[in-house]
Amino acid sequence: MGTLENNIVSGMYYTKQGNGMAVVLIHGFPFSGAIWKTIVENLANEFTVIIPDLPGSGLSPLEQEKDIPQMAMGIKAILDFEKIDKAILVGHSMGGYIAFSFANQYPASVIALSIVHSTPIADDEEKIKNRKKIIDLIKNGGKSIFIKQMIPNLFAQDFKQTNSSLVEEITETALENKEAALINYYNAMINRKDYSEELMKFDFPMQWIMGMEDNILNYTKNLEKCIKSNINFVHCYANCGHMSMIEKPELLIPDLLKFFRYCNTQN
Repeated sequence: MGTLENNIVSGMYYTKQGNGMAVVLIHGFPFSGAIWKTIVENLANEFTVIIPDLPGSGLSPLEQEKDIPQMAMGIKAILDFEKIDKAILVGHSMGGYIAFSFANQYPASVIALSIVHSTPIADDEEKIKNRKKIIDLIKNGGKSIFIKQMIPNLFAQDFKQTNSSLVEEITETALENKEAALINYYNAMINRKDYSEELMKFDFPMQWIMGMEDNILNYTKNLEKCIKSNINFVHCYANCGHMSMIEKPELLIPDLLKFFRYCNTQN
C-alpha cells in the first residue's frame, strides 16, 4: 500500500498513499478529508490516493474566500506538485461540484469522474434563498443549531437510529468548522455553475453513486441528468442517504474499485 505522506500546496493540506494510477478524493460540506478514512486503505492497495482538506476544513486554513473554480485550481496545484498529469476525481456532495469545475477547467488532466451523492445541477432560486437564510443564521450565532440539524438529516432513517453514537460523533467533528469557512462554502455553492449540459461534452467515463434515501439530493432527477454523459457507471443504493462512505462502505468500495480498474484498462 505504501507509506502515508502529507504536504501543503497553495495553502491546501493533503495526504498521499499507495501506488499506481492517481485518484483524488474530494470531501463534501461540512467535512474534511478524514471523512474518507473508512475506504482509503482499500483503495490505496491498488492506486495512489490523494485526499485534500479543502480551504477552511481539517488542516487547511481559509486565508481568503474561495469559490468552486478556485478550489479546483487548488486540486490542480497539488497534482502539478506531485507531477501527476492525469487523475480520477471522486467528489462527494460539494466535492462533486469541485470535480465538475476541475473537469471544465482542466479536461486534459481528467481520467474520469466519480460523482458521489452530488449533482451537475446548480442551485435553483428556492435553494439559494434557503442557503442565504442559513448564512444569516450562522452569522447570528446559529452554527451549532444548523450543524446539529443538518448532520443527522444526511443519513438514512434506519442508519441514524442504529448508529446514533456515530452520527453524534460526526456532528461534533463538523462543529469544529469555523463560521467563516461554512459561510464561504455556502457562498461558493450558491455561485457555482450548472454543468448539466456540459456532460455531453465530457469524453471520459463517469460514475454516479446515489442513495435512495438521500434527503439532500433527489436521485431520480440525477438519473435524468447522468444519462447525458457518454460512458456511465450508475449505482443506486437502497437504505442509504447522502453518506455511503459511512453508511454503505461494503458497496461503495467494490464499486469504486471496479470503476477505477476499468479506467486503468482504458487509460
